[in-house]
Amino acid sequence: MTFKERIMKVFRGEDPEGVVWQPRIEFWFWVNQRRGTLPPQFKDATLENVYDELNASIRYFTNPIRVRYSRVQHRAYWADENHLVQCWETPVGSLREVLRFTHYNLSHYPEEYRVKSIDDLKILEFILQDAEYYFDEEALQKDLERVGDRGVPQCFFSRSPLQELIVTYMGFENTMFALYDYPREMEHYLQIAEESLERMLDVVIASPLPIFNLGENIDAHLDPPPIFLKYHLPYYQKWNERFHKAGKFTHIHMDGSIKPLLPYLKDIGCDGIEAATPIPQGDVTVEELKEAMGDLVLLDGIPALLFLPDYPEEELIRTTERVMELFYPRLILGVSDEPPPDTPYERLKLVSKLVEKFNEKLI
Repeated sequence: MTFKERIMKVFRGEDPEGVVWQPRIEFWFWVNQRRGTLPPQFKDATLENVYDELNASIRYFTNPIRVRYSRVQHRAYWADENHLVQCWETPVGSLREVLRFTHYNLSHYPEEYRVKSIDDLKILEFILQDAEYYFDEEALQKDLERVGDRGVPQCFFSRSPLQELIVTYMGFENTMFALYDYPREMEHYLQIAEESLERMLDVVIASPLPIFNLGENIDAHLDPPPIFLKYHLPYYQKWNERFHKAGKFTHIHMDGSIKPLLPYLKDIGCDGIEAATPIPQGDVTVEELKEAMGDLVLLDGIPALLFLPDYPEEELIRTTERVMELFYPRLILGVSDEPPPDTPYERLKLVSKLVEKFNEKLI
């Protein structure tokens, strides 16, 4: 079977006849390529070449959901080599955001959020109402030609309205103060954001993609049960009902501390949980995670820290074997969240060998 066939069997609850190893090495590859520290055998290799050498599948390789505006003007420029400035001009005002890029400009975080006051929410509402979403079939076909059967085409849907404020638009502190100080304005914004996401949902459900990720980045420190149950869970349940009615599969990205949220994992309505991180990096054991998830698909499961030289190789082996033992066949094995750039290639290859050994026992 191809990786593509095995992955779909995992989500359908069928026997995939072997663990799928899907380490998401994109960041590791690009950082090491740019700083000249890839293993010598990969000096002229492509990303796909490395995946093939690891006998591993590719998870994310396409993102054909697009947005355009009628009355909003968006422009972006580099203030210097590390700072990207983005501006949105609308008839009701403008927003400005500054992104700070790090690691050879391969990752970034907001140094200046686009929403700085409650009045800025009105401008953001206008932008969301003006947004038109569409599917880029040509882009998907190009990505499929490049990747082939190495993986199933899937992409991120969106964060829920409050989580998007926390992570992207406003920041955690300002979002929490706004919920307390301006409840009426915040509720109005959340309604506008929900309507925008419903339009996006119409587009993605009509697309040929079979799997979608709710890219939330949930952490119980930012999303404790009162916030999670009131502002997040209702969206997940509503969205998943529509996804499943259309024959799609879903998983949700929960990559932080999640122990307080374990009782609610089965209520989300997704088919799987992505990036759930066991100790020593997260706050749950592999066994606690399995008990809470039941028959949900686990995507990833090996803490990223265990791939670094500071941690004994034996611990990586024990954890990998335990994750496979507990979660197979409802498992897409990977790194929670991704292998760090300083991961020795030998540790990635070690997991490949452990997967091969596990799969041989299944024959």
